[in-house]
Amino acid sequence: MTSPALANVSDLVREAARSAGDKAAFLFRDTAMTWAEVEAGLAGVAAGLVALGAVPGDRVAVQLGNTPDFPLVYFGALRAGMVAVPVNTGYTRAELLHCLADSGAAVIVTTRSGAETALSIAAELPGLRSVVVADVDAAPAGATSLDALRANAGHGESTGGGEDLAVVIYTSGTSGRPKGAMLTHRALLANLEQCARIDPPVMSADDVVLLVLPLFHIYGLNAGLGAVAKHAATGVLSERFDPVETLEQIRRHGVTNVVGAPPMYVAWSMLPDVGDAFTSVRLAVSGAAPLPSDVLHRFLDATGHHVFEGYGLTETAPVLTTTLMSEVAKPASIGRAIPGLELKLLDEQGRPVEDGDPGEIWVRGANLFSGYWPDGADGPDADGWFGTGDVAYLDDDGDLHLVDRRRELILVSGFNVYPREVEDVLAEHPDIEEVAVLGIAHPYTGESVKALVVLRPGARLSAEDVISHAALSLARFKCPTAVEFVGELPHSATGKVSKGQLRAASLESA
Repeated sequence: MTSPALANVSDLVREAARSAGDKAAFLFRDTAMTWAEVEAGLAGVAAGLVALGAVPGDRVAVQLGNTPDFPLVYFGALRAGMVAVPVNTGYTRAELLHCLADSGAAVIVTTRSGAETALSIAAELPGLRSVVVADVDAAPAGATSLDALRANAGHGESTGGGEDLAVVIYTSGTSGRPKGAMLTHRALLANLEQCARIDPPVMSADDVVLLVLPLFHIYGLNAGLGAVAKHAATGVLSERFDPVETLEQIRRHGVTNVVGAPPMYVAWSMLPDVGDAFTSVRLAVSGAAPLPSDVLHRFLDATGHHVFEGYGLTETAPVLTTTLMSEVAKPASIGRAIPGLELKLLDEQGRPVEDGDPGEIWVRGANLFSGYWPDGADGPDADGWFGTGDVAYLDDDGDLHLVDRRRELILVSGFNVYPREVEDVLAEHPDIEEVAVLGIAHPYTGESVKALVVLRPGARLSAEDVISHAALSLARFKCPTAVEFVGELPHSATGKVSKGQLRAASLESA
């Protein structure tokens, strides 16, 4: 069944090709691909997937970096009515096996370096029928080359859309194994439309957008790639974040929009030529993790640009709030809800909180997911509301401030301790580079606070020094009772500290 216009996410590309076919869609290294070429390429991929035997509803795993191949495969799978499963390019074999087995993927599109692992997994999973390899002239035995797939005659009309499943994207797994969030075409398109209603506009056809955030992450996938397609803008694809190289890309291509994460701004703010490179930029946004206030101020001083912070979830496709909606973009605030979204703060009994009190963020809107794969478990309730698990409070101006994850609360003798509050205090110490706080079992208080600390180069601190520093600003029950000095902390693809990995390591060592 053919879907109506703009019911399918891939229709965004078809419309961009109609309105701006000769315009550069993606710049990559020294090459450019027009919107007409993207449309032709994704149509070939869609037809090629059908030729492999894939049918509407089949899951197509996309394990590719930020190259032009990613949008062709992603939009091509959607054009053919299939379900894209973006896969982290850094997955170990065990992680990839879980993702492919759990999603029941019929096809995986990967790179030359990932082909051997994918083929070995395919031998274990009868349902994984096809391995497609990009960046090769001739695919290894048992696989198909992406070029051969693209050579198929077009597939111009889209199949499916609306409430049909478009993407199963695996969360970072703050507890247990990652779960696949089910996002429909409706949810992805709704979030793009909600963001398009922000005034002044976040993006237009005249913009050149830096796409360095991983496209396998929902932030890069929809807020980056999806938005570029919706507005027929131009995306500058970058396979990895290198501070010097990306500044050169911004300068060379006249980038106007930066869709970023805190580690990018931290690194850029240290470079002497960041101000010169950002002369073409009109808007810089940050998400995925809190941006430290000192970095925001340092970046503003160096470039004259305020970095607008946003907040969202994989389950919400992803944007929920932004300081672009605030009267004044305040440091440490996540702003206000975007247009078309309802938001409320509830206490643990499900009641609205008093003014100024923290509560769990609940949201309702067309951008919400349909629950977790495969049966839609733990999705929005019967009234369409979804509890995010994040705790925030509203200030007197109506701006939100994120306090912490409800699931990460530490309960010390019946008192709530928010790890974020402890981390913020410890991070103020001049000798501490980075810190993460976890709850650990305690025989008398139930739980107590443990701090994992990364020191700045050359610094020396004792556990007692760290605890004493915390005691200057925090009540006794909030202070760490254990301090572990580590060389580094694990991070997700977008720079967020991976508390799940830290907990797992803590359990293993216990």
